[in-house]
Amino acid sequence: MKIAVVGAGYVGLVSGACFAEFGFEVVCVDKDPEKIRRLRLGEIPIHEPGLDTLAAASQRAGRLTFSDDLAAGVRGAQVGLIAVGTPTRRGEDAADLAFVMEAARQIALAMDGFTVVVTKSTVPVGTARMLAALIRETRPDADFEVAANPEFLREGSAVEDFLRPDRVVVGVDSPRARERMERLYRPLMVRDVPVLFTGFETAEIIKYAANAFLATRIGFINEIADICEEVGADIAAVTRGMGLDRRIGQHYLQPGPGFGGSCFPKDTRALVSISREAGVPSRIVESVVAANEARKERLVDRVTAAVGDQLSGLRIGVLGVAFKADTDDMREAAALSLVPALQARGAVVQAYDPVAMKAAAALLPGVVWCTDAYEAVAGAEAAVVLTEWNEFRGLDLRRLAAAMRRPVMIDFRNIYSPADIERTPFVYHSVGRPRHCGAIPADELASPRRARTLT
Repeated sequence: MKIAVVGAGYVGLVSGACFAEFGFEVVCVDKDPEKIRRLRLGEIPIHEPGLDTLAAASQRAGRLTFSDDLAAGVRGAQVGLIAVGTPTRRGEDAADLAFVMEAARQIALAMDGFTVVVTKSTVPVGTARMLAALIRETRPDADFEVAANPEFLREGSAVEDFLRPDRVVVGVDSPRARERMERLYRPLMVRDVPVLFTGFETAEIIKYAANAFLATRIGFINEIADICEEVGADIAAVTRGMGLDRRIGQHYLQPGPGFGGSCFPKDTRALVSISREAGVPSRIVESVVAANEARKERLVDRVTAAVGDQLSGLRIGVLGVAFKADTDDMREAAALSLVPALQARGAVVQAYDPVAMKAAAALLPGVVWCTDAYEAVAGAEAAVVLTEWNEFRGLDLRRLAAAMRRPVMIDFRNIYSPADIERTPFVYHSVGRPRHCGAIPADELASPRRARTLT
């Protein structure tokens, strides 16, 4: 079976490579000729662990190809999978479906033979029926069905999520569409992966409901962490105590600087828009959106309080700028709120991220980009941990402190424990825990002899 994937972005590339791994013939189509040129050379334009290896193997086997000619890519395909962007409309909360509608129109013009047109992009309720009407209008003679097949891919583990998913959700309204989608997902069904078939609207709302619920957990635990700080409780023990309840579990109970990325911010706002259009209050999700935005805006106040009110002329080292580890995605990243706010207060920001600095450079002008974490904090008044990269967990904290003008750390990801800090001079600020001061005096650490010993 041939699959045409329209859109060679994050969802399209992961889906295309994984379907090719299942043994299908897959062509990924994108209107950007330069992107297609690079993909043909084996250059994956996004950082996603395992994707480059997976795609290369299928390219060598001839199962995965790339094209900027949509008509040629769709011809002969039994499935046309739409994986284009659905950004938030400017000045609104609703998703912009312009790219989705145009992709469907072009698929309609190019399809030959019975084709199932599948929305893989996250789309508002009612989109599948809109696409069916558009295709019928564009090609009255077309033999087609539509399916809604939302993705549930976590950036940083998307390949694993696709190949070994918790479930697959498929919205259809005809036996023909169901039969073809069963064929598409047979490699997972034979491994007893749950494949839930529903109607269009149900499948579309499942995606938004799942993301909004996870975002709500993050927003909730961030507020509990703030309470912990004021009353002297430890958020790590609190979340452990909560998570041992089987009804709650441990996932998405890690406090931090606020959620970001391509899904949670966009999808929570879109769900608010959907609820408004339906005339149904969505107070919980509205509050989650507002609380997350406010949390990012307050990050600079936490840094300022830790350093001492005045940031003008001071150096602040930022460790990590991607919205989460194992990705170079800067969409809705906390760094996009914190770094400009630090600069506006007169601070000089020097930063390091293992993979996201190239993507971040155009978004964060004026930042001094560094080659590693130690250079990023050199001469700094504070080190700010914004992304939970594993390499930061393995840093020599004494060497890190020795490089700084003042050993102050604001760890927005709680990647260190009080025990990690105990034998360092750091004044350590984390999220939802009491401030912790290290045991080695800063003046002793700063002495040439001590510095040589520790480094």
